[in-house]
Amino acid sequence: MGQKANPNGMRLGIVREWKSRYFAKDNKQWTEWVVQDRMIRNYFEKYFKKWSLSVVEIDRTEKEVRITINTSKPGMVLGQEGSNIKKIQLDIIKLLRDKKLKRTQQIKVILDVKEIKKPDLDATIIANEIASQLENRVPFRIAQKRVIRRVMRNGAKGIKTQVSGRLNGVDMARTEGYLEGQVPLQTLRYDIDFAKTKAKTTYGILGVKVWISRGEILKNRKDKELRDPKKERNLNPEFRKRRFENSNPKEDFKAVDKGDK
Repeated sequence: MGQKANPNGMRLGIVREWKSRYFAKDNKQWTEWVVQDRMIRNYFEKYFKKWSLSVVEIDRTEKEVRITINTSKPGMVLGQEGSNIKKIQLDIIKLLRDKKLKRTQQIKVILDVKEIKKPDLDATIIANEIASQLENRVPFRIAQKRVIRRVMRNGAKGIKTQVSGRLNGVDMARTEGYLEGQVPLQTLRYDIDFAKTKAKTTYGILGVKVWISRGEILKNRKDKELRDPKKERNLNPEFRKRRFENSNPKEDFKAVDKGDK
């Protein structure tokens, strides 16, 4: 009761793609790759939060792992002459050679850096920004309202934020949030980006959730306006003719007589 579905998972295959893309031989290899994907993403979340990272995409083959880092600050990720990229490659190779996974085969790691042109419309970046402000003792209401104004100014159709925990250090935890614009979570053709993160404060951990609506995605349609079946029926002459033939003439005469009186 009361559990909400993840908007990203609901839209997979409709308006969203998978973050990890590969085909495994069997269940054993698939489970091993899933564990490795989680380790790679935890590594980026732990050490490189200040780089304004968004989604980390992973593509695999038998002997190669291609990692695409989506960020709004590609210069910080690359470093001077690509020094950061070399360090990240060595760290990920060490992760993939973990003794628990029993991996002996050498794997080639390729890193791609992709710039996000509109970081204010990315839920992951916005959630991390709210969390960093909460950690710097900014009031939770001011942190949310400041972000909401900027996101709506940059072309979002709607935004919803939520912060939960011991807000302002009170004894009893509670949840507070704000909603502006349209965020239709059940309409699958809407491109809604969702992200959640944690803020570690002196009073404990605060949970942060962000939903950003980027608008409607209409595929395989020439016109962007939605079809109105009622208007189409009224304009169709065959429908009007069929409607007249099915009408009851006695009732029509009664209506005319009442009008004459």
